[in-house]
This record gives sequence, C-alpha cells and structure tokens, in this order.
Amino acid sequence: MKILGILRHAKSDWSDSRKADFERGLNERGKRGARLMGEHIAHHGIRFDRIAASPAQRVKDTLESALPGRDVHYDRRLYLASTDTICEVLSEVDGDPRAILLSGHNPGLQDMLFTLVAPNAENALFDEAKVKFPTASFAVYELDIDKWSDIRPECGKLVHFARPRDLDASLGPED
Repeated sequence: MKILGILRHAKSDWSDSRKADFERGLNERGKRGARLMGEHIAHHGIRFDRIAASPAQRVKDTLESALPGRDVHYDRRLYLASTDTICEVLSEVDGDPRAILLSGHNPGLQDMLFTLVAPNAENALFDEAKVKFPTASFAVYELDIDKWSDIRPECGKLVHFARPRDLDASLGPED
C-alpha cells in the first residue's frame, strides 16, 4: 500500500493584474490558510517521504508557509496538470517512497478523486470533496499498489479530507 497526500495551493493574490498566472503568490488569507493546513498536516501523523509540486509561485508560497524547510521536488509538468499527467509524474518517482505529498492546482487535484476512487470505495469524505476542493484543501488516499509505477484508476480510497474552514471558520467562504 502507498499513501498519497494532496495539498491544493492556498488562496492566490490577484492584486497585481500584470503578473502572469504562474507568478501569482498568495494573499494574506492564503498565507493564514497555508500555515493552518501545515499545522494540520504535521499533526495528522503521516510522514511524507517526498513532496512533489508544481513550480508556480502560489504553490511554492503555500509549501513554504505550510511545511517550511522541507525538500520539494518541483516538476513543471504539474503546473495546471491533468490527472493523466499527475499519474504519469507519480509513476516515474524513483526510490519507491511509501508516502508522497503532491501540491498543485485544480481541476486536476479534484479530478484525482474521480480517477483514484472506485465507485464501491466512495464514502462520506468523497461526497464532501467532490462538491468542492477549495484552496488549501488537504486529502489523503490509501492506494492499493506496491510501487508508484502501478498507479491506475480506481486503485484508491479517500481516507482524509480537510479544508481550512474545517479548522478555522474565519477561513470559510467569503460573503
């Protein structure tokens, strides 16, 4: 069994319209959400052996706030990646780590739900995450595979899902 954690980047800063999408960082709310989710991940109990991420600035800022000092393997293919690309990147991981944390963007991260979870493995967490996978959301899958190169559709079960608003109501949807 392998463990896959997914962390969507936190709330983006749109204050400078001249910045390209790839260069946008986080706004203050995003920084708060990233720090909170980092604390949650640290207390969740999974030690991620590797972190793979999109090199977009908002993802870098999310990881720096959430998991400072961790070694991150940035892969340009993960920028706005589809589920097929995400699975391709995961299948190429060397060293066969037990647990990987992946950080990137929607819709690819939310679409991983529909790719990894078989209909007979859907649960209340799945139902919650399929409605919306907001910024700074964190999900954990248990994958029924022996090595990352075996990743395939319907090989997983969603075992954890948390959003910033679940941990701090002030980080819920803005009115």
